[in-house]
Amino acid sequence: MSVKPKPVGPIPSGYETVDGELAIAGKPVSSLVEEAGGSPLFVYSRDRLTARMEMLRSAMPKRLAINYAIKANPFEPLLQHMAPLVDGFDIASGGELEILRGAGIDLARVSFAGPGKRDDELNAAIAAGVTLNLESENEARRALTIADKLGITPHLAIRVNPDFDMKGSGMKMGGGAKQFGVDAERVPALGRELLAAGAKWLGLHIYTGSQALSAEAIIETQANVLALADRIASDIGQPLPKLNMGGGFGIPYFHGDEELDVSAIGSALSARFDALPDTLKDAHLCIELGRYLVGLAGVYLTRIVDRKDSHGETFLITDGGLHHQLAASGNFGTVVRRNYPVAIASRFGAPADDLASVVGCLCTPLDRLADRAHLPRAEVGDLVAVFCAGAYGATASPAAFLGQGPARQMLA
Repeated sequence: MSVKPKPVGPIPSGYETVDGELAIAGKPVSSLVEEAGGSPLFVYSRDRLTARMEMLRSAMPKRLAINYAIKANPFEPLLQHMAPLVDGFDIASGGELEILRGAGIDLARVSFAGPGKRDDELNAAIAAGVTLNLESENEARRALTIADKLGITPHLAIRVNPDFDMKGSGMKMGGGAKQFGVDAERVPALGRELLAAGAKWLGLHIYTGSQALSAEAIIETQANVLALADRIASDIGQPLPKLNMGGGFGIPYFHGDEELDVSAIGSALSARFDALPDTLKDAHLCIELGRYLVGLAGVYLTRIVDRKDSHGETFLITDGGLHHQLAASGNFGTVVRRNYPVAIASRFGAPADDLASVVGCLCTPLDRLADRAHLPRAEVGDLVAVFCAGAYGATASPAAFLGQGPARQMLA
């Protein structure tokens, strides 16, 4: 019986080859692994991070601020590299607040969203001058009580659960019953309550979905966000000081995916900004992005420790796996498992003359990095590269599973 191959995702353009080997920052990956002390290893490219931000800045309206959502990748050297490139940082826990503090980031640049904020997290954020994106009326009142005890005027915004979602988004975070944000019709009353309490009012946060590859869907959603923000501000009776429009920009992971047309999004947003209502004319307008900024800048490198055949199929068994790259294994929100961009890094650019599955070292059939992929023939000792590994890799994967431990990380 013949084995039907499965295509791999598109490898991001611009990677070099040195002596037949994948190279990052001009160095062959084998030397980077040696420099790091072994594999598995995540490598993040400074040049790609910078180029991504430069491209995005040129496409978006100059007025638009761009924040980095650090849940995508909180690696400290990466955060320090991003600090001068972005306008602010978005966090989703007290732990992420401490990561930014440890990285030397000015905490006045930080906003904090996420349901279920504990009192100690609210206390730390208020004391640090972080903007809280409030997820409920109860959270708002707890924040006001804590701020009163601290004798600090809190910086408060409201996260809105809008009455629409983003079409085609990989993960919907707005519209209908959600644990995220305050239902749109209840926001004006809460806004007036915060103003009456004397809080520093910092507007609205409206996030609808993530991992969208359709420019048209994002353009429509941004128009809906601006219209909703105008309605809410009018009902509150005050212009908005700030509007976080969310993000949702996706990256191509799978065969058939295409790069998002950010130029079209920027052009449409510029036209919208030229015709803003009075409630938004003086607002600080921003978007927050995670994977779009850092996802394509990362490569996960893992070494083949065994090559075996079973019932006519070839398996390349590596020293890595889903405990570092849960998303690439298909176990991070994917309904149908598809192959990420994968290559034999030691033979980068060589003809794909073999059909093999790349699997990890864990004792579970879920541990697959590529199914039945056409690849150059690889042997024990060769390195496998999984691309698009700059976001939701090291910290979004169960590194402690089966006692394997975390992967190394480096900024190159």
